[in-house]
Amino acid sequence: MGPREFVVLMAMSMALQALAIDAMLPALGQIATELGVTDPNQRQLIVGVFLISSGLGALVPGSLADRYGRRPVLLGSLALYILLSLGCALVTDFNTLLVLRALQAIGSAGLTVLPSAIIRDRHGGDAMARQMSTITVIFMLVPMVAPSIGLGVLLFAGWRWIFALLAIMGLVVGLWVALRLEETLDPANRQEIRPAAIATNMITAASNRASFGYVIGAGLILGALFGYVNCAQQLVGEHFGAGALFPLIFGATALAMAFASFFNSRIVERFGARRVSHTAVLVSICLSVLQVWLASRPQESLIEFMPVIAINICMVGFIGANFGSIALQPFAHMAGAASSVQAFLRMVIGSGLGMVIGLAYDNTARPLALAFLGCGLTALVLVLWSEQGRLFRRINPPGTPREVTSPDVHC
Repeated sequence: MGPREFVVLMAMSMALQALAIDAMLPALGQIATELGVTDPNQRQLIVGVFLISSGLGALVPGSLADRYGRRPVLLGSLALYILLSLGCALVTDFNTLLVLRALQAIGSAGLTVLPSAIIRDRHGGDAMARQMSTITVIFMLVPMVAPSIGLGVLLFAGWRWIFALLAIMGLVVGLWVALRLEETLDPANRQEIRPAAIATNMITAASNRASFGYVIGAGLILGALFGYVNCAQQLVGEHFGAGALFPLIFGATALAMAFASFFNSRIVERFGARRVSHTAVLVSICLSVLQVWLASRPQESLIEFMPVIAINICMVGFIGANFGSIALQPFAHMAGAASSVQAFLRMVIGSGLGMVIGLAYDNTARPLALAFLGCGLTALVLVLWSEQGRLFRRINPPGTPREVTSPDVHC
């Protein structure tokens, strides 16, 4: 498999999870009405339960992939994604839908975890950050178009056909993986399936100071982003009156983040993942202060709200892939377990916090603005702790020259 095909396949594997979230947004009201949900905030659980369950499920596939290989575990995740998508399409009860959404997220968590481990098998240092950024560009095209896809399905069929579409796309990616993806796990790095060994690997990955602040910081940044996703339909579509334009506006913010990820992929090896991501965190904090000020004014308008939130979401494109690459760098010999525990921490923190932020929606943008500010400040403190008080450093990545693309690559 060539490098371009590899990048697209990894991006599409990850994008299935994003599609399962964002394609639902235009249908939340219709689903809630048909399944008898009366509290408008409860419809957010269709998204929130999926997000938090993805985090819980992330603990499992990495250790399995360290023992049995990346390819078979990824195929298993795709099979569960397909089957449970079909199950969601057939439900007649809201609580049953939530249970199936949770199982779908847990069963398919490997779609989020394994691409990072596969990429770590092939790259290290800023080269990995660049590869992750390139994948994120393609990955972010899905949130950009997913609400429009969901809306398009609703124009011709019911919301159940959105889940059928998820199953079809999962089948396409599954066939692609089965036919084209080679195994990337070095046999010398295979780990035994022993509870003590798994626990040791996960504790090591979770407690490493150099990566801990980046993992938790990324979770907080994700929490603010997920908070926006959870309440976007109510805030942008209803409060700010975007109406039918909501999918286009939501897609525009995803496009901004995709552009940032593309730009990051072009500059990260030149300036270093730390310098780029640290700068982005500081810019995000300044933008969040502006968001809070705008939200505190009476009758904030959509024209005031959207540019600032879009640029702030753009900063996530400079933070996410770089934070993830820095955090995974010390763990070449156990990339699967490390990717699992780090994805678990990021997703549980991000989705749980995002759910709290979404449920705190009060028909204004204030809770969201305060969340972005609080998460940004706390992430900065955590990064300072991991970096022992020094920002913007470039340090040589650990490992052999095989792990990087050139001798002058730094993190």
